[in-house]
Amino acid sequence: MGTFPCFVFTFVALKKKSAMKKVIVAFALLCCVTARADEGMWLPHLLGQQKYAEMKAKGLKLTAEQLYSINKASIKDAIVKFGSGCTGEIVSSQGLIFTNHHCGFTAIAKVSTIDHNYLKDGFYAKAPSDEISAKDLFVMFLVKIEDVTKLVKDSMAKYPNWLDWRKNRDSVFARISGALVAGTAYEGRVYSGFNDNQFLLYTYQKYNDVRLVGTPPQSIGKFGGDTDNWEWPRHTGDFSIFRVYTAPDGRAADYSADNIPMKPKYFLPISLKGIKEGDFTMIFGYPGGTNRFETSYGVKLATDIKNPAFVYMRDIRLKAMDAEMKKDAATKLQITASYQSLANYWKFYDGETKQLLKYNVYGIKKAQENAFEIAAKNKPEYANIWADYERAYAAWRPYAKHKEYYEQGITGPLLVKFAQKLLVLNDMLTRVKTSDKVMKEKVTALDKERTQLLKDLNKASEMKMMAAITKAYHLNIENDQQPVAFFTALKNKWGGLKDDETYENMAGYIFSNTMILDDKKWKFFIAQPDAGTLGADPAFDYAFAFGTTWDTRIKPKLTYFNDAITALGNQYLKGYMEMNPKKILYPDANGSMRLSYGAVKGYKPNENVTLNFICTMKGLVEKYKPNDYEFDLPPNFIELYNKKDFGQYMDPKYKDIVVSFITTDDITGGNSGSPVLNASGQLIGLAFDGNYEALSHKINYDKNLGRTIVLDIRYLLWCVEKLGGAGHLIKELKLVK
Repeated sequence: MGTFPCFVFTFVALKKKSAMKKVIVAFALLCCVTARADEGMWLPHLLGQQKYAEMKAKGLKLTAEQLYSINKASIKDAIVKFGSGCTGEIVSSQGLIFTNHHCGFTAIAKVSTIDHNYLKDGFYAKAPSDEISAKDLFVMFLVKIEDVTKLVKDSMAKYPNWLDWRKNRDSVFARISGALVAGTAYEGRVYSGFNDNQFLLYTYQKYNDVRLVGTPPQSIGKFGGDTDNWEWPRHTGDFSIFRVYTAPDGRAADYSADNIPMKPKYFLPISLKGIKEGDFTMIFGYPGGTNRFETSYGVKLATDIKNPAFVYMRDIRLKAMDAEMKKDAATKLQITASYQSLANYWKFYDGETKQLLKYNVYGIKKAQENAFEIAAKNKPEYANIWADYERAYAAWRPYAKHKEYYEQGITGPLLVKFAQKLLVLNDMLTRVKTSDKVMKEKVTALDKERTQLLKDLNKASEMKMMAAITKAYHLNIENDQQPVAFFTALKNKWGGLKDDETYENMAGYIFSNTMILDDKKWKFFIAQPDAGTLGADPAFDYAFAFGTTWDTRIKPKLTYFNDAITALGNQYLKGYMEMNPKKILYPDANGSMRLSYGAVKGYKPNENVTLNFICTMKGLVEKYKPNDYEFDLPPNFIELYNKKDFGQYMDPKYKDIVVSFITTDDITGGNSGSPVLNASGQLIGLAFDGNYEALSHKINYDKNLGRTIVLDIRYLLWCVEKLGGAGHLIKELKLVK
């Protein structure tokens, strides 16, 4: 793969050759920051200016307007923002959606029961009337993208300084987006790019009636479990199927029995032709977040403190949940969605730390910063950026561990999360003048949230995690950052602060005596809320002790730190773009639609290992372990495999089903469920993961190791038709043979 050329700049002649050499080296290093190989999450409406010619040269057979158009149907019209954190694609004229199993996981869990456990057993609706409303799930279609940089920057000029602008940024965004979509049924969202140096308005159409159509059993959709997560080779059938419904006249509408399947503007044809190494691929989706311009200071903080603390706190929570999930099916169904969510990024941040260190990303970033400093030495506006960064990180570093222990640990238990909300009620009762009407509304809202809490709460696992987290906090957080009075009282009541029993007794007492979990006490309290009763509650006392410490001692320092590095980041990117006006750049992922492209390609994780670009059903069966938590298979799977009953989905070269393949496309979290398309814009797979060797990708893209793991569309269709017996869904699709 080629790299983008560095640009030549003209400078006043330097007297010494060594000085000239330093400048040349500096700009060579700065060029390393731009996109390399298949790196890049590109803005689809700017492809004509940026990348379209290169995509054509690599094999793309479509016009730029076929990819993105606001006047004609295009591929972007088949891509949906699926819920709050995934991507999906429309694959039929009846509004059928494909996305990942892990994207639909929470919705599937919510509609499952012990008697109808769709997570465990799978589900396919035999008719539209059998499709199940996925409560609280929505999808959003992109209508258009507009550059509103001038509007936003004009508004910035009205504020006296950067911090005032940042404090009011959301209201500015809301005002601008509201004005531009006024009088329509659309929603507008302003996204910031290049650290507040670019602003784009994305206009969306939101649909709230989304229904579950099909899901494989968890033994397919989660095959390999946590062991295979972020790993290649991979054999997970990571898909689920939903459908968008509209009002009879085609308008977006809330759920109604009278609603009809959506008639989409465009849907994706599906290719059964298969893939070979080197084939062009592209991915549309909604990547959630990257930080490719992270500084060396940020990398070091992540590897030294932030990531290890994050992983440690989640590890405590996961172990507590896992111990209870293994005991019975009801508990597993109750908390499995939360467990999967926690586990995913537990492994991610563990891997990110290892890869950042292994590939010396700190050194790479440091070299880029040195290059910038040399290039900017005659520009006073940028002269002190790195010294200011150093001071900001030095001031925050002593408190960084506390942040992770508090956010990922102390506030992890659902009971504590709810008790935190009572802190607001306490302020209303003691410090803030509150009308009876507002007080009643607050109490009513809390009562409603408590009802959901009681459904979601697993007391046994939460008591275990509260005890272990509180002990870890006391032992590992600096004493001057702790709620001393709380721990003094804890010691006096329960015993030594190094003893597990102390914390176990504390957690047991809190859960047994809080009014939050006692219907009689709770009803009495909300009928006549008072600060005295609230203050005597042990769950409230726990949340108050740690929450007050956080709010008064740590949060102000975090706010100061975030303000400082945000302002510095804005200046850094502004200077970088000024010095490199012709460079082809893409803004960091931020939840807005992007397009990436690459090719089907294997890789070498080390000099002794070469990994193929595909996985087949043969390899899947070799992993099979009957009754294993992670590697079991449905009863009829082996029977179908032994019969070689592959139908039209067999790959002619391998005489087998291709389960998954890998590409060099650049993706991140939020791309889950994204369509992987061939050169003709036909669906060939669903992106669902990345590889462990490149888990530093949020900060640093690795052109040699970065891979997207893709569910082959033919395995998905085989699971639906042959394994699931839902051939009627296949008839909806436009299959290209």
